[in-house]
Amino acid sequence: MIVHKRTRLTPIQREEIYQRYHNESKKVSDLANEYHVSRPTIDKILARGRQQDFSIHKSTNKRFRCLQYGIRRLSKIEKELEERLKRQAKRYNKDYPGQMIHFDSKRLPMLKGQTSQNRPEYLFVAIDDFSRDLYAAILPDKSQWSAKKFLEQVLKECPYTIEIAYSDNGKEFRGDPSHHAFVKLCQENSIEQRFTKVRKPKTNGKAERVIKTIMEIWHEKTVFASPAHRKTELIRFVNFYTTVKPHACIGNMTPMEKLISYFYPDTL
Repeated sequence: MIVHKRTRLTPIQREEIYQRYHNESKKVSDLANEYHVSRPTIDKILARGRQQDFSIHKSTNKRFRCLQYGIRRLSKIEKELEERLKRQAKRYNKDYPGQMIHFDSKRLPMLKGQTSQNRPEYLFVAIDDFSRDLYAAILPDKSQWSAKKFLEQVLKECPYTIEIAYSDNGKEFRGDPSHHAFVKLCQENSIEQRFTKVRKPKTNGKAERVIKTIMEIWHEKTVFASPAHRKTELIRFVNFYTTVKPHACIGNMTPMEKLISYFYPDTL
């Protein structure tokens, strides 16, 4: 732990010196020898102790000045930090395109000039775990029928076989297999469905991350003249994301380059 270069005593030790001086009748010289500091330092500690001030006045290290709460408190903070970094390190990529596609949806903000009388629109996304190949669409609601329509688009555009559809437990993606539109379409195309843990949608991190990227780069920085204009700009953004934008998680390649390197490794 880094502390002030001239600091020798913690707040706990300063309070201990004050108590021992009054309760044990310890001499200033004895305390100075025991704690390896000068007698003027002990005098300052005793003087400040009368105001119950045991802080380190010249230290700029806030963590060190919190030591009166105990080393165990700091250890807990460090352990939480360690666990968070471990979770971040557990990034995973699948072995081939289509092995797992992450699905998610989000309600889009109203456009300028729209009111509560206008129906909100919803963004649907699907991203390939292996290549970060992106698919997106704007649909009128968050129903199973919109989810089905989006999956139909993905199946039409996707050049590889989709094995697993991974999503949260939203009603647009999960329901009775006998009549749920999205579920039935998955079954018809031999797509296995997997879901995030209940009440833990963040385990679908790749889809959530790409939605955040879409909103930051596309939606927040573009002025849309109409709903139709917004849909057109979304198509342009998906093309940019897939063919132009490099991604560090796939070796600073674009998703298109990642797919080409997998299917045609001798062409790059």
